[in-house]
Amino acid sequence: VSQSRKQPKKRSKTDFIVVHCSATGNQNFGAADIDKWHRAQGWACIGYHFVIRRDGTVEEGRAEDVIGAHVAGFNEASIGICMVGGVDANDHTKAKNNFTKEQFASLKQLLVDLKQRYPKATIQGHRDFPGVKKACPSFDVREWLKVAQLDT
Repeated sequence: VSQSRKQPKKRSKTDFIVVHCSATGNQNFGAADIDKWHRAQGWACIGYHFVIRRDGTVEEGRAEDVIGAHVAGFNEASIGICMVGGVDANDHTKAKNNFTKEQFASLKQLLVDLKQRYPKATIQGHRDFPGVKKACPSFDVREWLKVAQLDT
């Protein structure tokens, strides 16, 4: 069976909630766009469980209870959230915290909801995992969490 025909397996545990960026400029891409990009790379479907558009709309990607494809070595125990943006609109090689206030408000609410379901999960950015050589999600999630004050 080819990878594109396989159904993603159910995730048996959730140790991490991972914040990512799409590494795009200011365009308002969504889950359907990212799904096309990931399928073009030979993946079964979008690798993230949630996508937060530029206007703050939260879209579902992969089913929340299945293994994602977003952090090598940690997919079987994590949920992936992708914020659309994260690079300079004029230079896509430069990481930039260009996310909107609506995106951060949606991220905060989504994280509150997810922490209620997965209270022991650690929230961190993609770049905070060992061996990751990306700036993703283009901001320090741990520092942001200190000021975001999730009421979980």
